[in-house]
Amino acid sequence: MEPHLVALDVDGTILTHDGQLRPATREAVRAVADAGHHVVISTGRSAVATVPVLEMLDLTHGWAVCSNGAVTLELTPDETDGYRVAETVTFDPREALTLVMDHAPHILVAVEQVGVGFKVVRPYPEGVLQGEQVVVPFEELVSGPTTRVTFHDPEGASEDFLELVERIGLHGVSYAVGYTAWLDLAPEGVSKGSALELVRRRLAVEPHLTFAAGDQRNDLEMLRWAARGVAMGDAPPEVVAAADEQTGTVHEDGLAAALRPYL
Repeated sequence: MEPHLVALDVDGTILTHDGQLRPATREAVRAVADAGHHVVISTGRSAVATVPVLEMLDLTHGWAVCSNGAVTLELTPDETDGYRVAETVTFDPREALTLVMDHAPHILVAVEQVGVGFKVVRPYPEGVLQGEQVVVPFEELVSGPTTRVTFHDPEGASEDFLELVERIGLHGVSYAVGYTAWLDLAPEGVSKGSALELVRRRLAVEPHLTFAAGDQRNDLEMLRWAARGVAMGDAPPEVVAAADEQTGTVHEDGLAAALRPYL
């Protein structure tokens, strides 16, 4: 079999939502990588939060797409952190961030600092964000370009953010609503799919040799981009509609089943 580009979401696809890696999933991902395919982690996580997943899977070479496509990493053990930042895409967060906070001032907001962590106005609960949290005034939060802005409501639900986005409208950015009460903003036109297309070209993999698996709304573009897009078993209806097929849930080792053709 010719080498494929195998793009894999993390939370809800590789890992359970409580952060566990099931043995069957790890074995399947490792077997695909060992068979010579290009396994590319494609996640909304920051670079800092992606590194532990790479370590769990023993992925030391290749590529990873982070921050919903705004940050692309080239994996190399020669670097101290195990990667170098190959590409970033930034945007001015001031207008969108101000608009969201004007309508929902109670929610938490974090502005990404690539490879370090986040700037925040109020700290997130322990364990929610990985990397350093630096508390700053709101004006400093919007003072410069960034790769991603993340909003979180510990007491809310994803439907609350869907309603908020529909009500206020967001222009000049890309956005994705997460599994729980998360809203991520990224540069306009940037997604996992757009970043993976650049990685595909770097690897010289033909478009028909692409695979992607994911479970949430930030996977929509990636699933449409792939020649074979697979939605996890508990994915929302719009994610299932964007995919070519559906597999089992992460607890049913759905990813392992979807990867069998590449072993």
